Amino acid sequence: MQGELIKIISDTHFVKANDQVFECKCRGKFRNQKITPLVGDRVLFSKEDKWITEILPRKNELSRPPVANIDQGFLITSVKQPDFSLNLLDKLIVLMELSKVKPILCITKMDLLEEEEQKQIKKILAYYKKIGYPVYFNYEYAKLKRLFKGKTSVFTGQTGAGKSTLLNRLAPLLSLKTGEISLALGRGKHTTRHVELIELFGGKVLDTPGFSALDFHAYTKEDIKSSFVEFGNYTCKYHDCMHLKEDHCAVKEALSKGEILPSRYENYQKLVEEVESVR
Repeated sequence: MQGELIKIISDTHFVKANDQVFECKCRGKFRNQKITPLVGDRVLFSKEDKWITEILPRKNELSRPPVANIDQGFLITSVKQPDFSLNLLDKLIVLMELSKVKPILCITKMDLLEEEEQKQIKKILAYYKKIGYPVYFNYEYAKLKRLFKGKTSVFTGQTGAGKSTLLNRLAPLLSLKTGEISLALGRGKHTTRHVELIELFGGKVLDTPGFSALDFHAYTKEDIKSSFVEFGNYTCKYHDCMHLKEDHCAVKEALSKGEILPSRYENYQKLVEEVESVR
């Protein structure tokens, strides 16, 4: 029988199939094969003796948190308290791209900005829309709810950006206390003791911290380059151009013409330096 692994507590694996949840154990062969079952896995299991017999191929997996088969990530980004961080936003987008998870930008606390500040933020957000990233504001409840249908989602972003508050407003029946189920990034306290998929608006959302650490050690500078999607719109003289010190670089030319957001390019440089220093 096929099902989805929705929760793991110790060695008990909760598998959902046909609107029923089965408490299953895993065969020892997975340990021998060095395969770790993850929440989000599609599995084959025996309904009779409650053993998971096979883990089906994954489309992706994250290590922090340890989950599989994620469709989209809501990047909850505050513009004030905490301040808008384009560096953090770009890092999160890169991790989503490298993990084959669709990034969705969700902006909070716009009401705390003056009118002129709001205009500046919206100009920046228009650039992200132009290069293909959906952008929503946290008060667009109806639009946000429609995004969940048929998808498995994870929430991540700055500590204090309002992730639990947003989920409360979208789905009051969840009754999440702010900070109780922490979807925080960085030094926020994670009180969730296990990873679990919760059904919401025709889809599923993980009640877990998002990327609890921004770790790029497994990636190369070429990976970073490929994850800045707008760079692919330009053809440089050299096929392996890293858009840094090379001559005849179409990306740097586009930057000088104002076609590329300066902060995006600066954050790209910093990330390449970061992965190179680790390697």
